[in-house]
Amino acid sequence: MKVLMVLNDPEVKRTMSLCFKLYWPEATLLSSTEGTEGMEMLVRESPDVVVLDLVPSGMDGFELLSKIRALSNVPVMVVTPRCEEMEKIRGLELGADDYIVKPFSDGELVARVKALLRRAGVDGLTFNAPLAQGGLVLDFRSRAVTHRGEEINLSPTEYAILSQLVSNIGRTVSHGSLIEKVWGEEALRKTPNLLRVHIHRLRGKLGDPQDNPQIIITVPGRGYKFNVPAS
Repeated sequence: MKVLMVLNDPEVKRTMSLCFKLYWPEATLLSSTEGTEGMEMLVRESPDVVVLDLVPSGMDGFELLSKIRALSNVPVMVVTPRCEEMEKIRGLELGADDYIVKPFSDGELVARVKALLRRAGVDGLTFNAPLAQGGLVLDFRSRAVTHRGEEINLSPTEYAILSQLVSNIGRTVSHGSLIEKVWGEEALRKTPNLLRVHIHRLRGKLGDPQDNPQIIITVPGRGYKFNVPAS
């Protein structure tokens, strides 16, 4: 399992490296302090997950995140300072799958990265054949999604959310249930924007109008429901 860390802060780099050595010694660590080098390592090494500081040297962290997401669906966790709410939201909007706030506890990082990798596999869904609903087709084996014949490029987290909604078609999935299924129980204590931002991005990729959604329906005070899209 390859973990690419793009980190500008030497102290954060040392802390993260120690966390992996203690709690996940089997992981292969790749690291860079510079954005361009980080992109080169992404292409050359094909890591399984990226841990990205939002302020790497040589390239703005948000710019680097956009470049990563344009090139790959690799799971991305961003590292943010405490209380920087807008940085968290912007990172999620640009395609990050999760974030961790520094300073973090010794084992939290590794636990969160492992949870992110599990989400990328979308554990628990047992469909064998592709599921077609209206103009939307989900192939659970290949994790490919098409809408009206066009392939949709989803991040692992967006795919996990859509899969949970589709697997509960016709039923409202509560905010808490979605957050727990996709991010884990500890995420219930996070900012409520976490789920909202990913739903917003998912609707945009499906061509679902934000002001009057027809596919991912908001059920006020309860959660979200998947509605069969028009062919």
